[in-house]
Amino acid sequence: MNWITNFVRPKLNTMLGRRELPENLWIKCPETGEMVFHTDLEKNQWVIPASGHHMKIAAKERLKHFLDDGRFELLESPKVAADPLKFRDQKRYIDRLKESRTKTGLDDSVINAIGDLEGIGIVATLHEFSFMGGSLGMAAGEAIVKGFQTAVARKRPLVMFTASGGARMQEGILSLMQLPRTTVAVEMLKEAGLPLILVLTNPTTGGGLGSYAPLGGIPNTEPRAVIGFAGARVIEQTIRERLPDGFQRAEYLRDHGMVDMVVPRTELRPTIARLLRLMLKKPAPGDDKPAAERTETSAETAVAASADSPTTAPAKPETPAAAS
Repeated sequence: MNWITNFVRPKLNTMLGRRELPENLWIKCPETGEMVFHTDLEKNQWVIPASGHHMKIAAKERLKHFLDDGRFELLESPKVAADPLKFRDQKRYIDRLKESRTKTGLDDSVINAIGDLEGIGIVATLHEFSFMGGSLGMAAGEAIVKGFQTAVARKRPLVMFTASGGARMQEGILSLMQLPRTTVAVEMLKEAGLPLILVLTNPTTGGGLGSYAPLGGIPNTEPRAVIGFAGARVIEQTIRERLPDGFQRAEYLRDHGMVDMVVPRTELRPTIARLLRLMLKKPAPGDDKPAAERTETSAETAVAASADSPTTAPAKPETPAAAS
């Protein structure tokens, strides 16, 4: 035991009234090693300002930054059997669920919320990666289906943020059954004529990518997000070839046509709001006229302007032909 560290320093701190600083006051950037003040990082939506590295963000924290005034209403999570297979590996599955619920304060890995995005009422469905890696089980599948059903019932577009390691192995075939169920929910929303925008965050892998994740009308993703069904090492060992640099990263997938846009987290709010206005044919903020009226007014103005200031010169009077 170091007596200077364990005895002398605490005594000096007590005498001088020095307060202990919290351990997470500074956070190190995984890419550059830069130390970032915790409060500054939180204000910037957990994106390192200098390097642009996107750290993981909790689902409720994302909602506070994404929706108007940070206000939203959480929908109650559906109730399902907690441990249908009585699964046990190194510890009981029911104990793992209790630990994750205590850690996150959530019932399972998917939550639904209702709120406004720049005045547009939406339903938001989000994965919480801290809850067993955002894995997809019976409860998560039921929550996703409920989110889509709520969007259809309230005639609202749905914005979904995915972050999943795949199906939950502790529920076996019951977790795999959620893949077709969630796919049917996506089709139900499309049949209702309502927009669906997917935002694939880091990571979106396994069963999530094999079902609902790539089915959005305009799939977006955050920079450098890992997106793929199987892991890169598994693919390399299977095909016995080296994969290209950046394989399964957001930018690679955009360049090869799998996603439409790579949007930084700090720009997602205005970008998705603009997409929804286009899909719903709503006017931009501050412009109350419908799109048809704006087009008609512009055409009338152009015609009037052309009549007042003709662009062609008047015809010259004809001169009589010379007598021969």
